[in-house]
Amino acid sequence: MSTQVPALLDGLVDDAAVFPPGSAALPDALTAHRRHRTAWYADLVGPLLVPASTVARGDLSGLVDPGAGLVVGVIGDTGIGNLPFALSFLAPDGVTARQVEVAVAKRGEDPLPGVAELVRLTGAMPDVEAVYAELPLTFGLMGALDALAAARDDGVPIAAKFRTGGLAAELFPTPAELAAVICACRDRGLPFKLTAGLHQAVRHLDPETGFTHHGYANVLAATLAAADGESAGAVTELLTVVDPRPLVERATARLAEPRPLWVGFGSCSILEPLTDLIRLGLVNGGYDA
Repeated sequence: MSTQVPALLDGLVDDAAVFPPGSAALPDALTAHRRHRTAWYADLVGPLLVPASTVARGDLSGLVDPGAGLVVGVIGDTGIGNLPFALSFLAPDGVTARQVEVAVAKRGEDPLPGVAELVRLTGAMPDVEAVYAELPLTFGLMGALDALAAARDDGVPIAAKFRTGGLAAELFPTPAELAAVICACRDRGLPFKLTAGLHQAVRHLDPETGFTHHGYANVLAATLAAADGESAGAVTELLTVVDPRPLVERATARLAEPRPLWVGFGSCSILEPLTDLIRLGLVNGGYDA
């Protein structure tokens, strides 16, 4: 039986081991990431995500082999304007930043100035393949998506990123809100990433926090529906499903195809989503934990 990760799931899960709630030490995260990158499920795994502040402190120096070709994603915790400075620390260690992700506004702020600044700075990050502007799901969202789509039309490798969870209830969008965002990106041909809260494949209530989390299998099925031109109502319905069977059925029919629109999500554990995908029959195989 083949253990190859299907095309639909290629690069679905970025390695966010150093971020909460996992909060792994950087040396441990690097060791685990190397193991993931050589495992049979390597095609599922995106880059190791590291904070810009960590990079700018030089914390990677001495921990990586310059000849190993480590690929990372840099999370702009030091703000938009400091990203080129942080990235300048990578080349001497032989590290490549595949992607950069940064929040362009806080909730309630107009995101357009931050989008404009990030678009302008992409010229100072020529080796980065993709830049993700994290947008709050509040005031000015649709205008910001229009600005990102216009920049992409001009050849800027920029896309959207949204938060789907966190430490407060307002950070969890409702199914209708998330469906509206997915459909808005569909209508603009705009790829998007998601972050936080996607801990399990299927929508569920976390008994410890009382928050209802979105499932990444729900998001996958909903995105496939949106890409097929289905209505926001149909997309919303898929995001509310707690029975995995219709989600698996929709995904199984498309396993050999590239994933549309949704770039993926970060997880502090790679093995947890992998285990869920095996359990659901979307990936065949096994691993040594």
